[in-house]
Amino acid sequence: MKILVVDDEQDICEILQYNLENEGFEVVTANSAEEALALNLTEYALILLDVMMENMSGFQMAHKMKENPATAQIPIIFITALDGENHMVKGLNIGADDYIVKPLSMKTVKARVNAVLRRVYPHGIRDGISAKTICYEGIVLDLKAKTVSLDHQELPCTKLEFELLSFLLQHPGTVYSREDLLKYCWPQDTYVLDRTVDVNITRLRKKLGPYGKQIKTRVGYGYCFEK
Repeated sequence: MKILVVDDEQDICEILQYNLENEGFEVVTANSAEEALALNLTEYALILLDVMMENMSGFQMAHKMKENPATAQIPIIFITALDGENHMVKGLNIGADDYIVKPLSMKTVKARVNAVLRRVYPHGIRDGISAKTICYEGIVLDLKAKTVSLDHQELPCTKLEFELLSFLLQHPGTVYSREDLLKYCWPQDTYVLDRTVDVNITRLRKKLGPYGKQIKTRVGYGYCFEK
């Protein structure tokens, strides 16, 4: 499980990285909001975000994340030297999941991180997949609303197209035969030809535009979504 630590104090980043890696997490650090936003944030299960940083503050970065459907569901814990109820309320109103005041107690940080992860991902997590959404770069699937957005724009999809994309995104790198896709994505009480899978894959690729090339054909085997 990947965690991103964003803080302009390198010492803080190193301390958090060391302690969280000892807990079994994969930890990446960034020393500014700008550096963090240049990363593929959908890879991270949680972001520990400092509030007071030069140029772009942690609050501003959080605003940007919440405005983007691809990153809106990623939990955020603010870490800050700013004490006081008003700052805490502001952070929580932005959409943060918790708020820890410096100086940091590593015991408290670990407990808060684990508590947020248990609450947000009650069934566990894979890279880019939460209980509510599946993301890959500009593709965002809302599993509850059954909607797809592409680079922040809603993408009309049929039920079969949604099921295909959802299934392939949840199993990246795994090749599935036409028979497999018919079994997992089509209603069991319908009879369709294998060729129907090819037709729907072609339509889905076209709808996904530049992301359509991620759906790979493995000749003689089937299809897979390659990140």
